[in-house]
Amino acid sequence: MTHDLRRRVARRLMRLLFGSPATPSSEPLPAVGVHRILICHISHALGNALLLTPLIQELEATWPGAEIDIITRSQVGQVLYGHYASVHRVFQLPSHGVGHPRQWLLGLRGMRASRYDLAIDPDPQSQSGRLLLLLARATFTLGFSGPKKSGSVTHAIAVPETIRNKGQLPVFLLRRALYQANASRAFPSPDIRLDAGELSSGRQAMDRVLQASGPLTGQRLTVGVFANATGPKQRGREWWLPLLDHLQHTLADCQLVEIVPMFGRSLLDSRYPTYYSSDLRKLGGVLASLDAYISLDCGIMHLACASRVPTLGIFTTPLADEWGPYGAGNHVVKAIDLAPAQIAEQIAGMLEMPLSPGERHA
Repeated sequence: MTHDLRRRVARRLMRLLFGSPATPSSEPLPAVGVHRILICHISHALGNALLLTPLIQELEATWPGAEIDIITRSQVGQVLYGHYASVHRVFQLPSHGVGHPRQWLLGLRGMRASRYDLAIDPDPQSQSGRLLLLLARATFTLGFSGPKKSGSVTHAIAVPETIRNKGQLPVFLLRRALYQANASRAFPSPDIRLDAGELSSGRQAMDRVLQASGPLTGQRLTVGVFANATGPKQRGREWWLPLLDHLQHTLADCQLVEIVPMFGRSLLDSRYPTYYSSDLRKLGGVLASLDAYISLDCGIMHLACASRVPTLGIFTTPLADEWGPYGAGNHVVKAIDLAPAQIAEQIAGMLEMPLSPGERHA
């Protein structure tokens, strides 16, 4: 409720300051001559930050010799984007600017010190992202046009009715601005670009976890489970344990490993081998060593997807179209009205044909 109110107030203020929503453009973005790019991404949530990586991949494919700066409120932006060769600087704004005006001003000063060929506001709703875009010094500006956005841009694209996924929308925005004929063709999947060393370390860490739990006899699948979530998405042990019992009964060769939340406590009564790390890239390397990953809709679900492990996201709210994992080996489990045993049956069917590590990291 508070978040929605804040957005409505911000929208009205932006309308007063910068006028009506931008008119959809009649000219495409130039396919050449774009060398310095700025992405204005205001969200500080882990999932939102990870869902920006498909746009970075699309920019690299479109202008492979360009340099990308990112201004963001994510406190792990450098960790998530730093392995992209095209990413030059990450200007980190505070999560909540009211309490840290100096850090906010330093981020804005760093952004405005450069002149860009293209600045992008990839969010179809955020007014703060559009404000950052308007403050940037850029020849071309790109963003969505619609009743929830104010402020003029040189290239405005209408919000599509058929695409809702938060990772796909920014890619669609760029493709449509370039007048590409099939803007909704297969989208890049989230990716934090784990390197060979991180993948190797992750495999070694998972091997240690499994060896410490005792000898394994005949297990074919190692499946990670993250049992935490926030707000109405959260489910307790009385929901998780029957689901996992049914899953192991259905898939007798399935070894479960609990990924422990940031607060460092098992939510599954320590019934399974556990792994914990406060380092997102180390955690990503371990997730990549799994055959599959299961959780409710949460930031670590997006991290698993971006670590290229087959990810099964269980959605107990009607938000799967916006936040569901997509790409090879990933699945959405729509579970609003399903009992744990029914969810386990769906998951078991999805786990029958897991992708090999080579297919995931090709």
